[in-house]
Amino acid sequence: MSNISSLAFVHPEATIGKDVIVEPFAYIDQNVEIGEETVVMSNSTILSGARIGKKCTIFPQATVSAIPQDLKFKGEETLAIIGDRTTVRECVTVNRGTASRGFTVVGNDCLLMAYSHVAHDCVLKDFVILGNATQLAGEVEIDDYAILSGGTLVHQFTRIGTHTIIQGGSKVPKDIPPYTMVGREPLTYVGLNFVGLRRRGFSSELINSIQDIYRYLYQTGYNITQALERIENELPETKERNHVIAFVKNSTRGIVRGNMEG
Repeated sequence: MSNISSLAFVHPEATIGKDVIVEPFAYIDQNVEIGEETVVMSNSTILSGARIGKKCTIFPQATVSAIPQDLKFKGEETLAIIGDRTTVRECVTVNRGTASRGFTVVGNDCLLMAYSHVAHDCVLKDFVILGNATQLAGEVEIDDYAILSGGTLVHQFTRIGTHTIIQGGSKVPKDIPPYTMVGREPLTYVGLNFVGLRRRGFSSELINSIQDIYRYLYQTGYNITQALERIENELPETKERNHVIAFVKNSTRGIVRGNMEG
């Protein structure tokens, strides 16, 4: 059985899993599904289209699955999907999708810190951290283990690669390639995310091989096409090398640039 306060509103058509806790003054709309052992705290709002996984925590004043802030939205049925064990802190907003994709996704084991915003049709994979007041525009894609420090602003359609870290207060107008650390103003490649990679079990040998890739991209004076050609021809093939090459080749916005001191 779930523990639902008599002072909360839970629509009779909502689907509430086993051992869910709903605190006083929470609001849960129709067409909502909440997985087992999730906690919906006081004064949080879960609107139509929300699909929340198991063992999540939704903190006070958070709003999940509000309609998109997109003038092209015409009331279509869409979703806001949150994976298992994800924490949504105070005053976070996660909007549901539009006809463009049909859903917004926040993956498993993510942390959305206070006042962060996830706009329509964004896709966040697993173990993503959004720092306080980080703001994502529509259709942003963020890969596993990315960390966006507090106050980061991300332009629509931007892609952020796996195991990246972005300095607080950054404005992100370009794609951020995997394994990197970016910061400064304007936003610049400043090196690999060494601390994050070591914490996640990357060996020194593997980290050095990734660093070689980014020397070609950012420290040789080659343009992107030339650098990719040299990487493919001169560096040993690894999963990480191929991932970086594919990410850069598929970037429609272009990747963040570096400088010769990076």
